[in-house]
Order: sequence, then C-alpha cells, then structure tokens
Amino acid sequence: MKMKPALLKVLLDSNPVSKSMLSRFLPLVGMSMLLLGSCTPASRLLPSQPRTEQGVGSVKNETPDRPLTPTAEDTNFVVEVVERVEPAVVQIDTAQRVRNRAPSGLNDPFLREFFGGRPEAPRERVIRGSGSGFVMSADGQILTNAHVVNQADVVTVSFPGGQSYEGKVLGADPVTDIAVVKIPATNLPTVEMGSSKNVRPGQWAIAIGNPLGLQETVTLGVVSATDRSGSDIGVSDKRIGFIQTDAAINPGNSGGPLLNARGQVIGINTAIIGGAQGIGFAIPIDTAQQIAQTLITQGKVLHPYLGVQLVALTPEVREKLESRNIEIPAQEGILILQVGPNSPADKVGIQPGDVLQQINNQPVSSPDEVQRLVEQSGVGRPLPIQLQRGDRSLQVSVVPEPLPAPTE
Repeated sequence: MKMKPALLKVLLDSNPVSKSMLSRFLPLVGMSMLLLGSCTPASRLLPSQPRTEQGVGSVKNETPDRPLTPTAEDTNFVVEVVERVEPAVVQIDTAQRVRNRAPSGLNDPFLREFFGGRPEAPRERVIRGSGSGFVMSADGQILTNAHVVNQADVVTVSFPGGQSYEGKVLGADPVTDIAVVKIPATNLPTVEMGSSKNVRPGQWAIAIGNPLGLQETVTLGVVSATDRSGSDIGVSDKRIGFIQTDAAINPGNSGGPLLNARGQVIGINTAIIGGAQGIGFAIPIDTAQQIAQTLITQGKVLHPYLGVQLVALTPEVREKLESRNIEIPAQEGILILQVGPNSPADKVGIQPGDVLQQINNQPVSSPDEVQRLVEQSGVGRPLPIQLQRGDRSLQVSVVPEPLPAPTE
C-alpha cells in the first residue's frame, strides 16, 4: 500500500472523532432493574382524621367526579399513532450456528498420542439476537437493519398478535445497514411511509420497537438534528446522513420505525452512542426505501469507491504536519493520507500527500463531502478530480469501482 508513515501518523493524531464515541449497532443485551424508593417522614404516614361540620371522625361518602374509564382527554396524537402503526411493527429473532474448531496444534500426531486420543471434534454453538422491523408491503416484505439479520441461519418474525413466521433475507447492505426480510403471508397490516426530506429539528418523534426484549415499547421525543454524518458519530464507514433523536432507543430497537406526529415512518432506528443519554440515530426513510428496492430487485447494492484515506486540511492538521517537517503548500482541501494498491485512485496515479480540491467540478471541504459526491457518481462512470501536488495543479479522471466486501 502506498503511504507515507508520517502522514498516517498525522491521521491517528488528528482524527477529530474520539474512539470512545464510537456508536454501537444494537446487539441484544441483558436487562437489569434497579428499584428506587423515597423516604417519607413518619408523621406523614399516619392517617389524619377528616373534619366535617358534623364533627371529628365523621366521613362523608362522595362519588368521584372523574370516571375510572378512559375519556377523550386521555387520548392524544401518540395514542392514535401507536394504535394505527403498532400492528405492523414486528420482533425479529435470529439464530446463527457457529462452529468452534479445535486448536490446530492438536492435529499433530505427537500431541494426539500424548493426550491419549483424537483431538476434540469441533463444537457447534448458537448465537442468538433480537431486533425490530416493520411491514412495508401487505405481501410480507419487512424492512429492518442489516446488523439485525447479519449472517443469521434462522430468522423468525413475530407480530404483536402472536403470529410467527420464518423469514428469508432477500438482501442486506452493511454500508447503509438496510435489510429486507420476506415472510410467507398476505393481507398484512402495513406502515405509511413519510419523507425524510421534510424532517426538521424540533418536530415530534415516536419510536416503536422491542428494546431489551420488551415487546411493543413506545417512546416519545423530538428530532434533535438531521444529516449527522457517519464520522460525526464514529461510524465513518456508513454512508448516511443520520436523523438524531432524543426518543429513547435501546438494544432491540434496531430496525424499528421512527415516526412523525401523523404516524408516517421518517426513519429506521439503528444506533446509539455508548455512555450517552437521549442521543439516538435513525436512517432516513428516503435512503432506506431506495436501498430496499435495490435489494428486492438485485439482492445487493454496489457502492462506488476510490480507495483513498482522507483528512481535512485544517489548521490543526497543518500544524502537526509542520511540526514533522512535512510541507503541504495547499491552504485548503482534503489531504490524501493513503492510497490503496490497485485501487481506482492508484490506477490514475493519485499519491499520498496530494490534496483534493474539487470533485466533479464541485469544491470539497470535508471527507464526508468527498464520500457523498463519490456515492452520487455511481460505479463505472468517470469522475473528474482536481488535485494539488506541491505547487502544481492536476486534473485526473477516476472511474469508481464497486466497494470490496470487508474481509473477516
């Protein structure tokens, strides 16, 4: 891999995203409960004798003005949304069989003789997980997170009414964390899709899911922010502008819907930041639907990539470079730290130390902008790039290739 050690060191020293702020994609975890109590002065615990005109100790029986049955004032927009949407929100349970192989050293004939027999046969264990999802078509297509169904051998979909079905994963895209599951059922209740383009900070946000195995849980909050990049929350490999919400999201909420006040889906709950409270993230529904349709028709999604590692050329980064006697004449742009061998960028001669100035004739000021423009370009289409190398300005045309699958 072409790289300059000093530049890579700069990346590690100047990365603006703290490792401690990496978001967690919600695995199933155990739940514990802490019972809290309060102390009340003993005198307050003693019953007091009511006083009436008839004298002390005479109690008048009165019929309460408020009926015990629910009234119109007990119902609000959240109740209406939940009653309409909850039948289409499902719990997704998964099981993955994993074989534990015996240590390779035990295959040695001497060790087998020493231990008095054959090496222990591989053992099989089952890893189980749980998440949420929602029905997007009456014929059994269910939208959820890719990490909910990741490499599962068995997928079970359960409805609030108790019906359960074995599901088949039509496709999963780890880059956007979207998956589609199909179950053999018809005439199912469905959700109403909204548009994430119209989402604004401050509007109501309702989350429905199965956190910590507690089925049909509802939480309420607001949209805290929109278009949070993956690097903002510590998942730079996710090419999404996330919706941030303070509606409570916990392990098991993954894949469940985030709704507006009209009960329309505006996002898919997907991530939290460890150690934080009231900070959750959802995939915008417009992005999710686009990816889902590609998964349904093609089974996979091709994401373009250039094969470079980048950092914004900020004053702090320039200071670190100068302290190591690395001179970068460019005053602004995106510094290229590494170039993958035989990557699209490598094939056109892009080098570590080059500074990206423009992509597709648009100025860039952050790695997220570069990623967004590359994603928009698609696979196989020439992409004009303007670079600065030392004091020279260069123009190259890169043809993005499909992003390679991650290696185990």
